[in-house]
Amino acid sequence: MDVFEALGAPHRRAIVEVLTGGASTAGQIASHFSISRPAISQHLGVLVEAGVLTVRAEGRQRRYALRPDSLAEVEHWLEAQRVRWDSALDRLGEEMQKGEGEQ
Repeated sequence: MDVFEALGAPHRRAIVEVLTGGASTAGQIASHFSISRPAISQHLGVLVEAGVLTVRAEGRQRRYALRPDSLAEVEHWLEAQRVRWDSALDRLGEEMQKGEGEQ
């Protein structure tokens, strides 16, 4: 699964937001949600598989942390979309100004 697929689920995006505050255990992450702990574990597994999160064992617990570099692909895609839309909106604005001048 790639980063885009992994971030396609609202709960997984919310987990990423939670982890922007720092590494946490699955229990700490689950406390932010009203879904079951097994569901949280499943979402965490998907995020780890996609490379969005790292997991480190600390005794009996596992700590999950965000891998910010893994989101670079998303950032690059978003930037390309911004450039594309800015250009399209600039052209639209120019056409609208031309139309106003003709009236």
